[in-house]
Amino acid sequence: MKRLFERRTAREDGREHSVTHDETRTRPADDTHGRSFDELRTGFTASVSHELRTPLARILALLESAELPDADVPALIEQARAEVENAGALIDEILFLSELESGREIVSLGHTTATPVLEDVVRDLEGAGARAGVTLSVEGDPTVDVPLRPRMLRMVAENLAENAIRYAGHGAHFIFDVQRAGDFAVLTAVDDGAGVPEDNLPRLFERFYRADAARTTRGTGLGLAIVKRVVVAAGGEVEADGGPGRGLRIRCTFPA
Repeated sequence: MKRLFERRTAREDGREHSVTHDETRTRPADDTHGRSFDELRTGFTASVSHELRTPLARILALLESAELPDADVPALIEQARAEVENAGALIDEILFLSELESGREIVSLGHTTATPVLEDVVRDLEGAGARAGVTLSVEGDPTVDVPLRPRMLRMVAENLAENAIRYAGHGAHFIFDVQRAGDFAVLTAVDDGAGVPEDNLPRLFERFYRADAARTTRGTGLGLAIVKRVVVAAGGEVEADGGPGRGLRIRCTFPA
């Protein structure tokens, strides 16, 4: 509600007049935005703390287990090494996401032909896909360019493919498809795997969000958040659709 107050002013003729002022016009700018930013930062810090604490707790448990009689020390050390690598990957992605959101990381400098980068990513991840029982392939128009630096396109592609490798399930097929649609370039990542409950689709691109079925995996929970930030920074849009048993399709649309 607006609050009004009166201020006495002197005129040149010596008489005073009451002047009504709207306090909402004279007070400093509303600090609602500042409070919202502080709340967002506090929530993000809490999420980061929780996500880092989890691998540290696992490492501590593994080290304590190594002290037990008849412990399989080499196996426990290998598991601890994997947890350290996971924590390192998490820190790297947190820093990268921070640079994206602060504008320090340049996303778009010219255009990159998509297919060669996508094919490189598929070759690099074929081994991981085979171990998870997920096949990877590239389809579409080999002449289509996207407004991303090669490194940024590779970051997007790796996170999309790794998401399918982790969550699509054994026997799934994952496909990159790139097409030109009028004035837009469209990169689609689709799999025919386990899918995601429709209620979870709007939250897939949130930091650290994992669907219930994926909470036991070793992903950082930042991959799709990074995909969205990169695509949006290049002037594009991202959307996801699918459902349980119907796989997952993520569509990245860029201005040509």
